[in-house]
Amino acid sequence: MNLAQQIVARVEQAIGRSNETILLHRPYFPPSTNRYVQECVDTGWVSSAGSYVTRFEQLLAQTTGAKRAVATVNGTAALEMCFRLAGVQSGDEVLAPSLTFVATANAIHHCGAIPHFVDVSVERLSICPEALRRYLQAIATTGSHGKLVNRQTGRRIGALCVMHCFGHPAALDDLLAICREFDLTLIEDAAESLGSYYRGSHTGRLGLLSAVSFNGNKIVTTGGGGAILTDDEQLADLAKHVTTTAKVPHRWEFHHDRIGWNFRMPNINAALGVAQLEIFSQLLAAKRELKDRYERAFGDLEPVTLLSEPSDGQSNYWLNGFRIPGASVAERDAVLDALNSAGYQSRPIWEPMHQLPMFANSPRDDLPRTEQLKGEIVNIPSSADLVPSHLLEAVTPL
Repeated sequence: MNLAQQIVARVEQAIGRSNETILLHRPYFPPSTNRYVQECVDTGWVSSAGSYVTRFEQLLAQTTGAKRAVATVNGTAALEMCFRLAGVQSGDEVLAPSLTFVATANAIHHCGAIPHFVDVSVERLSICPEALRRYLQAIATTGSHGKLVNRQTGRRIGALCVMHCFGHPAALDDLLAICREFDLTLIEDAAESLGSYYRGSHTGRLGLLSAVSFNGNKIVTTGGGGAILTDDEQLADLAKHVTTTAKVPHRWEFHHDRIGWNFRMPNINAALGVAQLEIFSQLLAAKRELKDRYERAFGDLEPVTLLSEPSDGQSNYWLNGFRIPGASVAERDAVLDALNSAGYQSRPIWEPMHQLPMFANSPRDDLPRTEQLKGEIVNIPSSADLVPSHLLEAVTPL
């Protein structure tokens, strides 16, 4: 067998076969879901007000340890709000990985800011602190206003955005040290890392603000949805205010005291999230069982290397995946073709942001590892209920 055929055999060994395509990541809805959603329908509280929004925010704060969580309509909206609340202005640059989902760069652009791409580490797939420090020493200076400036463009560098790729925690302590050294605000794109920990602290806790996603392909999904996490009570209050059109509470008057956004999560969506957050520990345990199965199946297959959590962190293993060191995009695509043809929905890592037409002219460092990893990574089916487990009850169809 060639390598692609061997990989298909190892995936089959881990999760078996099916007459239908096994999806990359499908949601799991516990039996309580139908009851919660029906309550929203029966009471008429299906839009952006209702008890499930509040319950969802409270459960999310408890789950992550954050002081406050503010639910939003999606993760991109949450991240845009993080940048705006952190003071990112139109014309600023925001440092971010090129190896990320497009929402990271889009959220920066929505603020009128410019994404400025930096390289990642092969081990973590997130921003490399050593490369970032060297790059800032080369291109950054302090402007007359006391703020960090890109001496090549003359623009203020407004923030650093780190993304925890596939749920594997970034090197947050080192990145925080760089932020302190260069007077940068740290924002965490924690869209993929609900349930992941860095040195005992949940991801999204070390930045000033962070964004979480509850898209349909996440461990917890609200259909579409996101949230802002922060320990700053004033920022949380402001986030909740401006994401609900900045309407001043009153029994009947419509008074808005600033520009606002209609970014709030509907109550019926929050009901889905409440049901899943109530069993979140079981979902994470099931994900880890699946990861263990893949490790046993792929253990001796060279040169394939499974993506794994760093020694100083704990990953939620949102997506399981592997690297084929040195592989070209064509070689990667041969593996993807074999997996998908066999009924295992599999996907590559994203097209790097600096190779997309709308961001091709954005400022960037040299990105050798980003471009290397593009051809090496494949994600394989990762749903929580793929492995028969006593941890999860039978899926309740909606």
